[in-house]
Amino acid sequence: MTVHVWVDGALRDVEHARVSPFDHGLLVGDGVFETLRVYGGRPFAWTRHLDRLEHSADGLGLPVPDRAVVQAAGAEVLEANALKEARLRITVTGGVQPLGSERRDATPTVIVAASEVRSVAETIAVVVVPWARNERGATAGLKTVSYAENVRALAHAQARGAGEAVLPNTRDELCEATGSNIFVVEGGVVRTPPASSGCLLGVTRALVLELCAELGLPHEEVTLPVDVLARADEVFLTSTVREVQAVTHVDGRAVPHARGRVTTCLAEAFSALVARDLDP
Repeated sequence: MTVHVWVDGALRDVEHARVSPFDHGLLVGDGVFETLRVYGGRPFAWTRHLDRLEHSADGLGLPVPDRAVVQAAGAEVLEANALKEARLRITVTGGVQPLGSERRDATPTVIVAASEVRSVAETIAVVVVPWARNERGATAGLKTVSYAENVRALAHAQARGAGEAVLPNTRDELCEATGSNIFVVEGGVVRTPPASSGCLLGVTRALVLELCAELGLPHEEVTLPVDVLARADEVFLTSTVREVQAVTHVDGRAVPHARGRVTTCLAEAFSALVARDLDP
């Protein structure tokens, strides 16, 4: 079957889709993106993802297409590839630019692509990596295409038998994982690092915090030392594709309640949310 992608206003088969070798996204990582989970052929949380795409683009000084254009492109790609359970990615880069960091006036490159989503295990092991996320960096909290740091961290974790890498920030506080936010549960209280830690504020993260409020679960966004992972009763990750995923081991140490009451409750509540509202 021919795979189709949407590039700069047109649907193309992947064999004929082209991006310039002078594209700033390729040259220097000048770009932003969003990934949406698709359920039954329909993308989840369009509004929130488009809000964040615009926030990230504004942080880099990049214009983004009209929302209706992006959503229509997503629908075209899903239909052309006959995808029902999928991940949909929107990428916007600085377009064709000089060789180097300078950005001149140019039309951004816009790519919309999709692929089947792989099933995600209910649980995962994580490793804390030796590199820090810079919570004061220019791109802190933005979803940019500059993911080399994440690639290196994830490879480090996988080489140690884990499925995800957790990054501290420069103050040795808990920050985030390479493609997900991290939560801990202590004494029944759900806690996750705040924006000031340098983490990307995930869409699923926000929805889980809202579910905590709906369910009456004590919760807070609070600065946490990395060693909180060594004493937490439960640990879980959240992301668009993972949804709510329980952590069984941190650096080889078993989490006391790997899929405990709180994690299970939130995972089930999130599934119920998806079933009743695709744009919460």
